[in-house]
Amino acid sequence: MSKPKSDTIQADARRFLDERGSNVGLAPNGLNPANIMEKAVKDRITDSYFYKEQCFALNEADIVDRVVEHVSFIGGTSGMTQKPSPFLCLAFKLLELSPSDAILAEYLSYGGEHFKYLRALACFYLRLTRQAKDVYETLEPYLEDRRKLRRKGRDRTYLSHMDEFVDELLTKDRVCATSLWKMPKREILEDLEVLEPRVSPLGDLEDLLEEEEEDEKGSDKASDDGRNGRHESGEISDHDGMDVDRDEGRRSASRSP
Repeated sequence: MSKPKSDTIQADARRFLDERGSNVGLAPNGLNPANIMEKAVKDRITDSYFYKEQCFALNEADIVDRVVEHVSFIGGTSGMTQKPSPFLCLAFKLLELSPSDAILAEYLSYGGEHFKYLRALACFYLRLTRQAKDVYETLEPYLEDRRKLRRKGRDRTYLSHMDEFVDELLTKDRVCATSLWKMPKREILEDLEVLEPRVSPLGDLEDLLEEEEEDEKGSDKASDDGRNGRHESGEISDHDGMDVDRDEGRRSASRSP
């Protein structure tokens, strides 16, 4: 016998939080999505006008529209009341939806100025929910993304770039009013052979240093050869002439009574 339908429609977030994430599975990194953000931040999000107005009954496709229409900066909470940003509200919504890797890949693949905040949102969510190996392998290519982003802190707004934001996700402990789970350093994963050593777009660091040393040695040798060539040819520079004049003057002065 089927259960009778309830006449009460329960808000997404309240159900998500009341059931403590039991209505969704654990994130790939083993964390409970309902407990990733601090309780105080979650309460501010669910009480905010933007969340109630724009984030109710959204699906993964609607997220794209909301980001393009409403997200014009990256931020956590700001102002005296610690108002949550649209960026943070939509990140919390992604924790409810738990999108698949294929959907996240679509978010990340969008290019152009209109979708740069969608990529930033996907990077932030991925850092919160994925294992360290996947985080490094997925986020590191975007260290070459130089698009400008607006960042808003508690008391100021400033200009940043996508690569700076991604670098913070890989190295910082707290971003956008959210504590990031402690991820092992890349060097440790390389030693454990979980990750391949990362090659910089500029090339291998040791090779660059060797080339720099060779260039310095070559320039020093060229300057030495130039000086030796002038002496062998009998050329005297103005500086050498001045030295000779000073030496003759000192000898004349010593011979005078």
